[in-house]
Amino acid sequence: MLRISSITLFFFLTLFTVQNSFAQADPKNYLNDIKAELKKEWPKNRTINLVFHGHSVPTGYFRTPAVHKLEAYPFLTLKQLKEVYPNAVINVITTSIGGENSLQGEKRFKRDVLTHKPDVLFIDYALNDRSIGLEKSREAMEKMIRKALKRNIKVILMTPSPDLTVDILKPDNILEQFTSQLIHLADKYNIGLVDSYGAFYELAKSGEDLKSYMAQSNHPQKKGHQVIADEIVKWFK
Repeated sequence: MLRISSITLFFFLTLFTVQNSFAQADPKNYLNDIKAELKKEWPKNRTINLVFHGHSVPTGYFRTPAVHKLEAYPFLTLKQLKEVYPNAVINVITTSIGGENSLQGEKRFKRDVLTHKPDVLFIDYALNDRSIGLEKSREAMEKMIRKALKRNIKVILMTPSPDLTVDILKPDNILEQFTSQLIHLADKYNIGLVDSYGAFYELAKSGEDLKSYMAQSNHPQKKGHQVIADEIVKWFK
C-alpha cells in the first residue's frame, strides 16, 4: 500500500493550488454578480457601467477621420445586451482615444476611467502598443489592472483586432505575440479575456477574406465590430 507523508501531501496540494490559481476567469461565472444585477427590475435595479478603455477601434474610427460610434463594438454590445436584459439600465462609456497606447492610457486612468466607477472594464490597447513594445505594454497594462482590481472592478482584456499589414496566419506574428502576453496577464490576475484576435484568426483560417471586415487596414467596419461584440456578449450569457 502506497503511503504518502503529510509533508509530501502538503507539497503537492500547495503546488496544485498555485498552478490552478493562475487561470483566466471563467466566462460562466466571472460576471455572475453583474448578471444578477442586470436581471433586476425597477425599483430594485441600478445602473450598470460598462467602460471601454483603449484606442481608435473602441472609439469607433472606421476610415479615418470618420467616427461611427453607434456601429462600433461597445454600442453593438449594448444593443445585444438589451435584447438579453430588457429591464436593465446599462451605461456604455468609452474612455478611448484614437492613436493612444497603453502608456498614455495608464497616465489618465484614474482621472478618466476610475471616476466612472465601472462595473466591468474592457481594455483594448494591443493594436497600438506595437509602437512601444511588449515590455512597456505589459508594465502599463499591469498598472491599470491592479488599480482596477483594488476597487473590485471586473476587468476583461481585449486581444487585438486585425491589421491587414500583418499576416494573421503567420506563426508568431506581432499581433499573436501581444495576444499571448494578454493571455498570460489574464491568467496571472484571474481576470477575463475577449480573444478578438482568435476570432479573426479562425475566420482567416477558414478562408474568409478579412478585408471584408475592415474599413481600412487597421480599423474594422461594422461587420468586423460585430465579430468583437459577439465575443464580448458571451461573458454576459
